[in-house]
Amino acid sequence: MKIVAKKKLWKYLFWFGPFLITVGLTVGLVSEQWGLIPLAFIITGIVISGLWIIWQSYQTNWWKRRSTQAGTNALVATLAVLAILGLINFLGTRYHLRADLTETQLFTLAPQSRELVSVLPQPVKVWVFDINQNPQDRELLENYQRQSLKFKYEYIDPQARPGLAEKFGVKDYGEVYLESGDKRQLVQTVNENQRLSEIRLTSRLQQLTNSTTAKVYLLQGHGERQLSAGKDAISQAVQGLGDKSFITAPLNLAETSKVPQDAAVVIVAGPKRGLFEGEVKALQEYLNRGGNLLLMIDPNTDPKLDSLLQEWGVRLDNRLAVDVSGESVVGLGPAAPLVTEYGQHPITKDFGNGNSFYPIARSLQITSVPGVEATPLLRTKPYPNSWAESDLKSEKLEFNADKDLKGPLTLGVALTRKQAAKSTSTPQASPTPSPLPSPTTQSKASPTPSPSPKTPQASPLPSPTIQGKTTPTPSSSSSQTATESRLVVFGNSSFATDGLFQQQLNGDVFLNSVTWLSQQEKQPLSIRPKEPKNRRITLTTTQANLLILSSLLVLPLIGFSAAVIIWWKRR
Repeated sequence: MKIVAKKKLWKYLFWFGPFLITVGLTVGLVSEQWGLIPLAFIITGIVISGLWIIWQSYQTNWWKRRSTQAGTNALVATLAVLAILGLINFLGTRYHLRADLTETQLFTLAPQSRELVSVLPQPVKVWVFDINQNPQDRELLENYQRQSLKFKYEYIDPQARPGLAEKFGVKDYGEVYLESGDKRQLVQTVNENQRLSEIRLTSRLQQLTNSTTAKVYLLQGHGERQLSAGKDAISQAVQGLGDKSFITAPLNLAETSKVPQDAAVVIVAGPKRGLFEGEVKALQEYLNRGGNLLLMIDPNTDPKLDSLLQEWGVRLDNRLAVDVSGESVVGLGPAAPLVTEYGQHPITKDFGNGNSFYPIARSLQITSVPGVEATPLLRTKPYPNSWAESDLKSEKLEFNADKDLKGPLTLGVALTRKQAAKSTSTPQASPTPSPLPSPTTQSKASPTPSPSPKTPQASPLPSPTIQGKTTPTPSSSSSQTATESRLVVFGNSSFATDGLFQQQLNGDVFLNSVTWLSQQEKQPLSIRPKEPKNRRITLTTTQANLLILSSLLVLPLIGFSAAVIIWWKRR
């Protein structure tokens, strides 16, 4: 009787061990604190279970039993599976691996956004004042959060926390704010029709974390594109510059006679009348002291900038760029060249074979000039898809071999030129412009140090790639640093007008050009909006009825007939 009582006691003690282990795990998981109490329960339970196993093995040779060995193998296999699953979950929590299989990468942040968030100098938090948490918005915010531990977000009910809502000045549900330190900025207001935009969030993030701002001047007084909203205006382009932390202001050189010292970039957008000689000289002096200029010159206009462009090896062709490739595909007319081929340059590095179009454009002729490096940005398709048309009055555009120019045509070019700038206060003479060499003349220049790493490489496109050397202008100071002037020329300005600015890559061409010209190396280039392609099938009434009939009647009859035939053969 005593032996039987001892066996029952050890049996009860065995169940007491797993019970204590379960209690310890439950206390730790619920309290989320693995202190002395849960650890004491767990350790005691393990000790009791271990003693029971040792006693059983000693009394009955428990380990030698076949059932014990099979049970042990099953237990070890189960524990191994649990350990593997735990390791997988740990790695999944620590390292995120996601695959976006959508064609336009709808659920993946743009490279510009990832780069900006990954190098955040200080913590940033997004506050969404809304009671509804839209899954699409949360997915976007989580994508940002995966890039850096310094990026956080939180949804707030303005009614539940009125003090915080008053701190941010919240006026309506759906307002999204960005906070970094003592800086706060409204990103946008989200609702059922307007979801959180990656473009807006990254732009506001750049503004909030960037302590420096660049000023962009837009030349006025010669019939240039209007800056405020209106017909053929560029108000959307100006707004896009503001979203990228640029400060914009109009500039009338006839009044000031000199480009302001704080000008990071000067834009000349579609002048209809020629500039005064003094204005052209002011732009030349601005470039000579390390300035940056964007020229957007439409055909049938003469802005009187030939002397300036000649120094850089650029000539405006008076013929109209014609492209018949996009007429049947996307409905563009032959006078709106469709560009899908871009040069290898920071402005166009992420464009791939995307589309941009330039209604009423002129081509550019590029000639080698010492000290200037040029990279064609926009190239039309080869002849017979495109050519430069000289007869603008003809109703039917046809290629004329003795007057017209065969494609491919260059519609945009980016150029850089080294300038010698002294680090002392001693005045320095401006570099002497190099005359435009004739096609048969070989230019010679003194060697200079190797180009700066940020100078773009020449395009591999089949077009003239300009590379030359600059001879520094002598000065009274022996301490000199190399500065760089940049020039971008487009044979069209309508691509950046309201309405066209948001189409395809048009806005990216403009914003990336200004960003590159500003020489702000940390400023991210523009982010193209991601839109799913419309793959819906439009059916006529007859086609829809036929589809319904085939799915509800024809296909079931085919299946039933096949079943009857098989049954008949096996009968």
